[in-house]
Amino acid sequence: MTIRSVSGIALCAVLFAAPAMAQSSGSGSWFGLLRASASGQVAQSVSARDQDPSIITFDARSAEWSDRFDPSSQTLSFTFDTRQPTLSALTADNIQRAIDVYMGIAARGGWGTVPDGPVLRVGLSHKNVAALRQRLIASGDLSANAGVSNTFDTYVEAAVRRFQMRHGLVPDGLVHDQTLVELNVPVEVRIEQLRTNLVRVRSMSGDLGERYVMVNIPAAEVEAVENGVVASRHTAVVGREDRQSPLLAKKIQYISFNPFWTVPKSIIQKDIIPKMREDPTYLQRYKIRIFTWRGEEIDPANVDWNSNEAVDYMLKQDPGDQNSLGSIRINFPNEHAVYLHDTPQQTLFGQNARFHSSGCVRVQNVRQLVDWLLQPNGDWSRAKIDTVVRSGETLDVTLKRQTPIYFAYITAWATSDGVVHFRPDVYNRDGLGVPLAASSI
Repeated sequence: MTIRSVSGIALCAVLFAAPAMAQSSGSGSWFGLLRASASGQVAQSVSARDQDPSIITFDARSAEWSDRFDPSSQTLSFTFDTRQPTLSALTADNIQRAIDVYMGIAARGGWGTVPDGPVLRVGLSHKNVAALRQRLIASGDLSANAGVSNTFDTYVEAAVRRFQMRHGLVPDGLVHDQTLVELNVPVEVRIEQLRTNLVRVRSMSGDLGERYVMVNIPAAEVEAVENGVVASRHTAVVGREDRQSPLLAKKIQYISFNPFWTVPKSIIQKDIIPKMREDPTYLQRYKIRIFTWRGEEIDPANVDWNSNEAVDYMLKQDPGDQNSLGSIRINFPNEHAVYLHDTPQQTLFGQNARFHSSGCVRVQNVRQLVDWLLQPNGDWSRAKIDTVVRSGETLDVTLKRQTPIYFAYITAWATSDGVVHFRPDVYNRDGLGVPLAASSI
């Protein structure tokens, strides 16, 4: 079943030996395939084809340029099911199953590494492709029937994209940089990562509410959950390492349309003052005004930008296209002064490492999330939301039903369709002694 995702990355990959992604740990599931692959018990492709006509078979002896290299082929057609919430007792059970499988891989020597070298891509013939094939087979992303030739064909490309999706990377099918780093994380480290997150998920899988919002910081992702099912999932941008998004549990109380942005003192000191030293027109260009706490507006030219004088004033950005909050802010009063919001910088959602904020969370397709949050109000629709945003009017709307929101730190989890996910330990909280961040912040 294909489930529509609202994240910025299209969820496209393939499971070669079990495209139906059975909902169990039996031989037809991804866990089952992984167990069989790791122990050398993968069935012959002919018999597998007889059991399931949708299975893509592959003759390893003919892995040459004559094989299919059409990226639009069915090898790239699989879509992950996105309905299962990350925080649930079911997720905890799935993590335990994944640990068992990965321990079996470790007992058999683990998986090898892929040497550094040229960018590996479809159509390339290189000795490192054989190592890549072995690595992808070991983790169940590529069928053992694919063989270990030096040819990078569309079967390998689809397996790489699947691997990238499981690790929160842009699924471009290219092996270099972040993808190479993630491929070479030892299985023993992944086992400890799963164990650490099993504890986290179990501790947060109680009664979270009938409707709630969950921000997974390492995944830079937001889930809106209703009745145990993900209603929508959103790509996000979260706090960078030196300005971390906090762990919290609060309730969303109101939505601000076309909001003013009152610049936090920390950002005035760390960002605004240095920018004004470089460009005295910065505040004017970005429609940021300076006020005393009595409400008197001050000319930026009268402020000493070579000191911290500006911290003593209130800097306020007018609503509009350049407003750092975009057109919407989702408010849940908290001691960290963080919130969810829109952003004019939409290109950030397409990056691998989305850790750029000062602690607040920027949400892609935020209007869909707001539409869901306002459903209990009964008098709001997506069309009304769009109309208010276009009007430019600053408006606060109180939720008739306050919605719980949780900021969590989950770097590894598994779903019932057998897919094991990993994300970078951006704040170094897993205690593994190995940097798992896919790229520098």
